[in-house]
Amino acid sequence: MDVMPLLALVAGSAAVAGAARRTPVSAPLALVAVGLAVSYLPGVPDYTLDPHVVLPLVLPPLLHTAALDSSYLGLRANARPVALLSIGYVLFATLAVGAVAFLAVPGLPLTAALVLGAVVAPPDAVAATAVARRLGLPSRLTTILQGESLVNDATAITAYKVALAAAVGEGATWAGGVREFAVAALGGVGVGLVLMVPLHWLRTHLREPLLQNTLSLLIPFVAYATAEAAGASGVLAVVVVGLYLGHRSWQVDFATRLQEAAVWKMVSFLLESAVFALIGLQLRVVLGGLGAYGTGDAAWYAVVVFLAVVAARFVWVYPATFLPRALSARIREREPDVTGRGAFVVSWAGMRGVVSLAIAFSLPGDFPARNLVLFLTFTTVIGTLVVQGLSLPPLIRALRLPARDPRSVTLAEAQAQSEASAAAERRLDELLADERNALPQPLADRLRAVLERRRNAVWERLGAVHGTTGESADDTYRRLAREVIGAERAVFVALRDARRIDDEMLRVLLRRLDLEEAAAYREEGAEG
Repeated sequence: MDVMPLLALVAGSAAVAGAARRTPVSAPLALVAVGLAVSYLPGVPDYTLDPHVVLPLVLPPLLHTAALDSSYLGLRANARPVALLSIGYVLFATLAVGAVAFLAVPGLPLTAALVLGAVVAPPDAVAATAVARRLGLPSRLTTILQGESLVNDATAITAYKVALAAAVGEGATWAGGVREFAVAALGGVGVGLVLMVPLHWLRTHLREPLLQNTLSLLIPFVAYATAEAAGASGVLAVVVVGLYLGHRSWQVDFATRLQEAAVWKMVSFLLESAVFALIGLQLRVVLGGLGAYGTGDAAWYAVVVFLAVVAARFVWVYPATFLPRALSARIREREPDVTGRGAFVVSWAGMRGVVSLAIAFSLPGDFPARNLVLFLTFTTVIGTLVVQGLSLPPLIRALRLPARDPRSVTLAEAQAQSEASAAAERRLDELLADERNALPQPLADRLRAVLERRRNAVWERLGAVHGTTGESADDTYRRLAREVIGAERAVFVALRDARRIDDEMLRVLLRRLDLEEAAAYREEGAEG
């Protein structure tokens, strides 16, 4: 097996994504553009998306990461709009886009058109998360977009299976489709509910961080494979387990959390980069299979389908946003900040991604108009990523959506830290009053000083800054701490080079300094 193309894909996509972080262009757009260009370079192999790889091996970890980072409480508070988008909109888009494609493309069977509708219906989880993080959308809009992207793949895959069964003559009915959807949804949620508690118990009872993180990497694949083997939705099983584990991550020890955050950040970066590069690299494969369909006609069909995808989201989002508010006073009280500007952003933030392409590539070889469906899926994905992805940032700036006030966020953080520090000080007093916990006064004072600095650090961000450096007192403290630790680190390395200590001792000493530096820069690390 030749691994060089795979290594080239991973290394090249990581390099492009890293370079994009230094530019105003988002990494997904840069990766797609470079992939499109590279696909026509001499000697570049055909990177065909294999649905047997993407769906069970790439989708679960990406969904798991998104679920871990999502807010269970936020999703529960916004369950109605999330459900209307992730289920209602996907089914509506399947029918609407399918109807438009059936009318626009001569000779395209209605069942094949509905398959196309199901394929391009779900907005991409990776693209939605990337947009929310980069643009700093209001928290409620971010929660809704993330929640939609977690569940909509399950809806689309089920709708696709039903439409495909009808297209290939397996006698699918509306009743059968509803039944299959219910089995997939309820079964996926059920599998997730069954797995989440024992998996969390196992995580909290493993005492070795390496074993805990190995388990963490296996969890999304276990959840997905178990649900699929039971005939249920693997996507929903992964999401349920991820939300539960993320909600209870505080019960895992600190070493596991630190390692897990770093591991999943790296995995997500590599997978997201490779996924968007793969989208661009499909151009030559898709055009090569277009066959009997003329380029001019196919381009016209692509424009029509793209416009139908964009329009269908607006047609669904506005009534789904404002009609329930008009009919229910309770909803108006619970959601007072809903605006037309927010609905417009949700409507426009409908980028498609790799899941649509993976589903399209899973079509049987004898499926009617398979090559055209592949082409229309590819052009829709590229069109939404380029048109909507490029225009979304300036659109959000122009609409001047109300963002969270940084000062109020810092104030809430400071108040929470103050309450926690007060509780910690009371507990420390109780412990030190017990003669079994007697400490020399300098060490007891050090514990109190650490608590005091932790309480004051956030309040200082609200106060005055140094006239020359522009730093708060806490900023200066952390900078000086890093300088002092750096001086110690240099001495340890010099002692190793002089062979006064060996490499094993150096690693122990450096790890101790690394943990102290991480503690000093905890706020900065959390923001990064």
